[in-house]
Amino acid sequence: MIIVTGATGQLGHLVVKALLKKVPATSIAVAVRNVEKAKDLAALGVQVRFGDYNQPTSWDAALKGADKVLLISSSEIGQRARQHRSVIDAAKRAGVKLLAYTSVLRADTSPLGLAAEHKETEAYIRASGVPALLLRHGWYTENYTMGIPGALAHGAVYGCAGNGRISSATRADYAEADVAALIADNQAGKVYELAGDTAYTLTELAAEISRQSGKNIGYVNLPEEEYKNVLIKAGLPEPVAALLSDSDTGVSRGGLFDDGHQLSKLIGRPTTALATVVKAVL
Repeated sequence: MIIVTGATGQLGHLVVKALLKKVPATSIAVAVRNVEKAKDLAALGVQVRFGDYNQPTSWDAALKGADKVLLISSSEIGQRARQHRSVIDAAKRAGVKLLAYTSVLRADTSPLGLAAEHKETEAYIRASGVPALLLRHGWYTENYTMGIPGALAHGAVYGCAGNGRISSATRADYAEADVAALIADNQAGKVYELAGDTAYTLTELAAEISRQSGKNIGYVNLPEEEYKNVLIKAGLPEPVAALLSDSDTGVSRGGLFDDGHQLSKLIGRPTTALATVVKAVL
């Protein structure tokens, strides 16, 4: 039995779809906060269980009978380490043979502020003694391409990443890699640094949008605080704006560059090109 947490989220949903291509639906369960939102997964034969990161007592039943658990990181910034502990504790009580966790690229040395909660979670997993697999994700290409409509409207891509290079891949690429590692044998103790095959700067992202749209789109590099305010004015909640602007600063320090190709090795194909994602959005 493989149990996936947070399976109604953007990444989790893709993980389950990828998992269904590899193992029977009868050996997959999902632990979700809103059972109603997982109706489409239930229709595919996946067992749906209730598991809420904010309700620690829900996890013993959610993980019952689990051989492997994929703990997909919570999206609640500032609450994640606490929330993850509930799942890790329950996994230990359940005698789980492998606990996989979606962390962040080079969590132990990353300059990104968001890495702190991942680093704390990784440490808690190690201390728990549960056999574990760390799936350290780089950036999702969609984190930037979701801003394409705004870039077209304003004639520019805004950020504070300087000339930092971003080795991103799509959520679907990461989901496929997570599944490949999860179902493989002898994964306990392994750490994967997952990132896209090719890297780009935000200047190059703007140039790609220009090339495909036929509009002149430039890159405007701002101070971090100013960029955060731009994101807030665009409608993002302050914590999300703060995370994205801090991450851009991390990009300028090399925090999201990686040339190890571990992701493409896991999935057995090149990661999805930036140009492909830009085309899909346009």
